[in-house]
Amino acid sequence: MLSTEQKAIISATVPILEQGGEALTRHFYLTLFRDFPQVKPIFNQANQADGNQQRALANAVLMYAKNIERLEQLGPLVSTIINKHVSLQIQREHYPMVGASLLKAIREVLGADVATDAVLDAWGAAYGQLADILAGAEQSIYEKNAAAEGGWSGAREFKVVSKTAESDEVTSFVLQPADGGKVVAHAPGQYIGLLAVVNGEEQRRQYSLSAVSNGSSYRISVKREPGGAVSNYLHDHVGVGDSLQLFPPSGDFTLADSDKPLVLISGGVGITPTLAMLTAALTSGRRIHFIHAARHANVHAFRDHIDALAAQHPQLQRFYCYEAANDAGPQPHATGYIDQQKLGAWLPETRDVEAYFLGPTPFMKAIKSHLLELGVPQSQTYYEFFGPAEALG
Repeated sequence: MLSTEQKAIISATVPILEQGGEALTRHFYLTLFRDFPQVKPIFNQANQADGNQQRALANAVLMYAKNIERLEQLGPLVSTIINKHVSLQIQREHYPMVGASLLKAIREVLGADVATDAVLDAWGAAYGQLADILAGAEQSIYEKNAAAEGGWSGAREFKVVSKTAESDEVTSFVLQPADGGKVVAHAPGQYIGLLAVVNGEEQRRQYSLSAVSNGSSYRISVKREPGGAVSNYLHDHVGVGDSLQLFPPSGDFTLADSDKPLVLISGGVGITPTLAMLTAALTSGRRIHFIHAARHANVHAFRDHIDALAAQHPQLQRFYCYEAANDAGPQPHATGYIDQQKLGAWLPETRDVEAYFLGPTPFMKAIKSHLLELGVPQSQTYYEFFGPAEALG
């Protein structure tokens, strides 16, 4: 338990974190990977290279320090971290490695004059408190997953039973357990953790489940990312009959029960979790507006599928926006970016809706702002990041 004095010390470091948090977390990751290379496969190195992971951690550390007296205010952030940890199979024994590296980074970046023994003791106690919260919650989920019908613990071998190109960039893989058993049910919007060995190195990634739960298989739809180690490996080297290791489904960006009109807004490969949400919602009879943005028709995945669903279900309306329309082939409903005027025209007349959105960070910032300006209650808007969680402002 943190003492009153230690809480005061943590709070006093907030201005330092606001100014230099990213430099601190950058040094932290260098220290962690140097001293404990066994944890490196857990982290997507692309997020290290572009700074996303460092910025996300800096924001999380800052939020923790700011709310050290009222940790309940961190609710959504803590839940997101726990689910991401579970999908990558973070274990209790990983936490001391992270803690040692964090304290070392604090001392080395801030210097002994600022990072005194008292400051390090306070941050050691604060980190220990957070680690206990996270590890305890994660262990409960691991046990629940293992005990559930079709559930399992750790990695489980799956076979690729189909591989389908959905666009020039996105390919779907349907995966079934190699042992012939069932799979644990997942909620629309959840993702799985995947373990692959690429060029002799273990890699772990998270991919949204793009189909509803059926008890026997999972489907992921993967975008080929330029320079992406795992996405290119899956596209180029994994085919029907090959094996992949999966961790159980996780994630709290899930479709909630409601009778309000549903708005699903996606950009690019952000369409993947909204597909499962759409399929699940169609059985409820609720009104649905499906809005998708893509660069052009050739990279618009699942268009034919959505069009077919709209033809079968009158309560579904869909709208497509391309940065640029092709001279030939399917045309969008609009070109350019989804601005407030376009979104306003494509929303239901009522603003009392449930809106879920996902895509690249600039896209999500714009959509969040547009929804608020158009009168959709903030408490009825939901989003998630594919990579490290960032603040949308």
